Amino acid sequence: RGGPFIAMSCAAIPESLAESELFGYQSGAFTGARTGGMRGKILASDKGTLFLDEIGDMPLALQARLLQVLEEKKVTPLGSTTELPVDLHIVSASNRDLLELVGKGEFRQDLYYRLNGITLTLPPLRERHDREELVMAIVNAEMSDAPVGIEPEALRCLVDYSWPGNIRELSNVVRTALALSRDAILHWEQLPPHIHDPQTPSTGTPPAWAGPPTVDGDIQGDSKWGRNVDDRERLLMQLERHRWNITLTARDLGISRNTLYRRMKRCEIPTIMAGKH
Repeated sequence: RGGPFIAMSCAAIPESLAESELFGYQSGAFTGARTGGMRGKILASDKGTLFLDEIGDMPLALQARLLQVLEEKKVTPLGSTTELPVDLHIVSASNRDLLELVGKGEFRQDLYYRLNGITLTLPPLRERHDREELVMAIVNAEMSDAPVGIEPEALRCLVDYSWPGNIRELSNVVRTALALSRDAILHWEQLPPHIHDPQTPSTGTPPAWAGPPTVDGDIQGDSKWGRNVDDRERLLMQLERHRWNITLTARDLGISRNTLYRRMKRCEIPTIMAGKH
């Protein structure tokens, strides 16, 4: 663990360059080669760990050479006849079914069994039971230089969504929502429509109740809210009736969510309470 950790994506490097990137080369091995050559990822990870990401995309010819390195613990850079000793651990990852690739002849069976020691399967985000903690961790990571909050209903949407794009999609949605925030709080309105309603495609239009209508019919009456105790009691009753679900309460009242939030603020009803179920 005190040795180097070198990572390489087998899918990100063109096949024509992958061999030299992995095994290195001697000076003058090919046109455009660096003066002095290059050690390559395998030699760079000597006495340490080489992480091969997307190993299912490694060309068969490189698979054969990698197997030879693992068996003999020696590597021969391109353009050289000298075998160099190497001692390393291999960690590999793939989002493809390697056994299926073996059956199709697209991945070497002997390499598969040589690499297949301890196998860890990472579940998709929708199957994880720590989604709430993960959402909060990503929110805090995106705003590490300042405290940030998240509206309870926004948190519920982020936790309940199926996330076909997994953590990359979640991080992108959180980053975009926080960029739109003006008060260091991630609000429900800042989330994309398909997060609000999983039945709505990401390229579709949001539901009619997802934001303020074109003409907010209660704008004039809204200014009168919050002037007496009865307003607060009526609003609390509606919120309790819908178990503090902002969307359902606003829809039942025939107003936009933004208007409902204004009324809650005037009636001094904390929005943090709007997360009870």
